[in-house]
Amino acid sequence: MHIRLLGGTEVVSAGGKPLHFATRKTSLLFAALVLAGPKGLRRDRAAAMLWAGSGEQQARNSLRQALVDIRRLFPSTGDEAIRIEGNADTIWLATNADEADIWIFDRKIAADDGTSLATAADLYRGDLLDGLSSPGEIEDWLAPLRANYARKALDLAERLSLLPKLDSRVEQACETLAERLVTLDPCAEQAHRALIRIFRRRGKTNDAFRQFLACKEALKRELGVEPEEATRALVERIEAEPTAKGRPPEVEPSGLEVKAEPPRPAVSVPEKPSIAVLPFQNMSDDAEQEYFTDGVVEEITTALSHVNWLFVIARNSAFAYKGQAVEVTRVARELGVRYVLEGSVRRAGSRLRVAGQLVEAAAGVTLWADRFEGDVSEVFELQDLVASSVVGAISPRLEQAEMARAKRKPTESLDAYDHYLRGMASLYRWTREGLEEALPQFYKAIELDPDFAAAEGAAAWCYFWRMANRWMTDRQKETAEVSRLVGNVAISGQDDAVALAFSGLALGYVTGDYEAASALADRALVLNPNCATAWSASGYLKACYDDPDIAIEHLSRARRLSPLDPLTFFMQTCTAFAHFVAGRYDVAWPLAEAASRTQPYYLTGLRVAAASNAMAGRLDAASKHIARSLALDPELTLANLTHVAGHIRPAYFAKYFEALRLAGLPE
Repeated sequence: MHIRLLGGTEVVSAGGKPLHFATRKTSLLFAALVLAGPKGLRRDRAAAMLWAGSGEQQARNSLRQALVDIRRLFPSTGDEAIRIEGNADTIWLATNADEADIWIFDRKIAADDGTSLATAADLYRGDLLDGLSSPGEIEDWLAPLRANYARKALDLAERLSLLPKLDSRVEQACETLAERLVTLDPCAEQAHRALIRIFRRRGKTNDAFRQFLACKEALKRELGVEPEEATRALVERIEAEPTAKGRPPEVEPSGLEVKAEPPRPAVSVPEKPSIAVLPFQNMSDDAEQEYFTDGVVEEITTALSHVNWLFVIARNSAFAYKGQAVEVTRVARELGVRYVLEGSVRRAGSRLRVAGQLVEAAAGVTLWADRFEGDVSEVFELQDLVASSVVGAISPRLEQAEMARAKRKPTESLDAYDHYLRGMASLYRWTREGLEEALPQFYKAIELDPDFAAAEGAAAWCYFWRMANRWMTDRQKETAEVSRLVGNVAISGQDDAVALAFSGLALGYVTGDYEAASALADRALVLNPNCATAWSASGYLKACYDDPDIAIEHLSRARRLSPLDPLTFFMQTCTAFAHFVAGRYDVAWPLAEAASRTQPYYLTGLRVAAASNAMAGRLDAASKHIARSLALDPELTLANLTHVAGHIRPAYFAKYFEALRLAGLPE
């Protein structure tokens, strides 16, 4: 097992498999437990730090759920297993001392030998929890720790450069660390001095002088100060040495004076949808907002990379265009992508505004555009909001654009992926005819690629809709087919969040295997915490079998991630049902009716609207929904309600049954 907190957050199992937490706050809780060490964290403190905006009881419930998620991720497998332990007041992480990079880092910097110090230098890949935004009180707790480790890294770079003897391994570790620190903070003077000493040892006097000038320019530009006496004295000693060749070179033109780049050769576009997230423009007068601007892009790039069906250009390649005025079509050609996301950040007083747009490069068409606003004091929280919202919003737009593209392709060139897209386009009509067209497309895709998990998950999802609308012709056979398809997805789709989510929904609804269904939905959330479909699947399962309030929270997250999702009506219906089983009928019926207006052929939405209206005392409205249901499905009765209601908790079904009886559904 390996835990990395320096330069990002990464947890790798003993078998070398990356592990992912279900939510950002669960990841932060785990990191906080690692940082707290053996003394642990008080439960009330952890709940307040991470869920300050919730009530005390809700915060404790959220903490309990997060701890359950962590325990699921780290099942006990022996003496070296990571375990969450605790008592009524405190929780802590039990594991051995070689699991986390920060623990090893702290031990190694306490040594005096070059090898140990070089090992510590290799471990410092960046700031503590870099890229993992931390809202509210936990940021106040983490900020001093982050600053402390940054100071330790600076001291380490200088200590290494001052060692009397440096073998090539130690020297390289020192140089890499110092360069990393200068990249993170151009004013990191100790790191500049370390690099000057390295160049001096190698006899590269001019490189040492250039490093000094880079340091001097950064300090003047960013802070308006001159280098420290220690830095000036070091350079003066180099100048006085007889081996020094000449004087320091003149300062070269600022990197802000961008030169036109020669055209790069075109790169072939991959078969799967492909996207590049270009560096956003900092439209503010405040140059310090540059870090926030770059952070937004990195968050979005990372989140998009978790979308299995999407090819995402690495951040470093996209940032080659930073500071340049570029044409979207040229960038797409040079990077070999079909879509480009670009944007800007502007500060006005205490407010920040982030704007973004998604462009299909070949056609020059804007597929999506939006903007987000927040307070400067909430930059990290806003950064996370922008990233998750952009990913949630553009993912369905990208998928729909790909469907349209597949339709434009000549029939003879269709491959497995094209059949999948055609099937999704038919499914999203939400009619019986559309469903009958979709299933053969998915099976054709599976025939062409037997390991195509997305097509298998979508096929299982079709059977969900067949059952929900009483379109099944052989219930036993089709139920067995769902089990077969989902079993294949569980094996071949371990890295496809959407396929796992579709499979979890189908398995829970059609077969009633709630535990297995929830495991699939949980795995989807671990794979991609920004997947609206996964949050929707989890919300549905919890609404039907578990806790309606947690269901509402998960469904709300799905809606927030994908406000224009084609499945919005499904999310609304599930949310309405959760409020229904919780007894909040006046909240439930408007949601169910909104879903029915959006998708008037979705029978479950009509039934939930009828049941909610009936329990709210709105019998006239309830009877109208029953009449509409019977017009679409004349044979629906209370006796065969189980054939369409799916497998839900008996107490919930009993309430639903009686509500529909009250609404007027025939016996």
